[in-house]
Amino acid sequence: MSGLGGLNKSPNGLVIGLVQLQLPVVRTPADLAAQTERIVAMVGKARRSMPTMDLVVFPEYALHGLSMDTSAELMCSLEGPEVAAFKDACAANRIWGCFSIMEKNPGGNPFNSGLIIDDEGELKLYYRKLHPWVPVEPWEPGDLGVPVIEGPKGAKIALIICHDGMFPEMAREAAYRGAEIMLRTAGYTAPIRHSWRFTNQSNAFCNLMVTASVCMCGSDGTFDSMGEAMVCNFDGTVVAHGTSGRPDEIITAEVRPDLVREARANWGVENNIYQLGHRGFVAVQGGASDCPYTYMTDLAAGRYRLPWEGEVKVTDGTGEGFDAPTRRFGERRREAAE
Repeated sequence: MSGLGGLNKSPNGLVIGLVQLQLPVVRTPADLAAQTERIVAMVGKARRSMPTMDLVVFPEYALHGLSMDTSAELMCSLEGPEVAAFKDACAANRIWGCFSIMEKNPGGNPFNSGLIIDDEGELKLYYRKLHPWVPVEPWEPGDLGVPVIEGPKGAKIALIICHDGMFPEMAREAAYRGAEIMLRTAGYTAPIRHSWRFTNQSNAFCNLMVTASVCMCGSDGTFDSMGEAMVCNFDGTVVAHGTSGRPDEIITAEVRPDLVREARANWGVENNIYQLGHRGFVAVQGGASDCPYTYMTDLAAGRYRLPWEGEVKVTDGTGEGFDAPTRRFGERRREAAE
């Protein structure tokens, strides 16, 4: 890593800007439109402040705030005016952008979705959060897997959202599918600061992958988001870290996908993403490629159950004021099906 956060960009460098966006209050469609305009303006700020920037990343909840309001009038769609405005902003400023929307879902609760749009205004990545932050979040669990795209400079990029990053399986899936850079957008508040930091680092190191992560920032009068933009190198070291907690600050870093590829090809010791499927290759040719992990085989077979499963107290959102769900995953709401 070099170049003072992208000010002196190397030929193989990719400059990422992480926006510690001020946490908004969005209660009405007019608020939603105003916040859309604010995000568009920040895309322009990103381009003006760092002409070398390749990708600007906005946090989860950048558009909707932390109200968890699922009102239909506030939900977005890929064809809606909010996404159209983001596409126009990326094209006008010739920059890639990562954005967050709460997405309409006629078959159930809304999805918490992330988008990556290229510098010509084309949607390149579309992801639905696999692991909502239960029991607090009401969002439908995602159903699109963990997509990986070819981003600026040919870098392979994945996107996960907030709580997803607490599951090491998410980062491993992204890396297994080829991601060299994994973005993690979030709305986390201060109590999560410590675990946010070490999971961003461990997700990077365990998969020889750059991680670039950012939260909302500041207060909305009820919640206080922490900013905490972080870029971690593939060896787990922190390249850039937004520790000031200053809303609307854009933390920048230059990352090197070519060095990720080099490490993945040449590391012996601690090449863990490779060694997972080639256990003990010094002793046996090619290593063992079986799956000795019962949690994996049980989950794949639909029989995942913890030894203490019956003792778990919080298994729905009723304690947070949500109705107990009646649908199973994959089923549609009755009114939507009729």
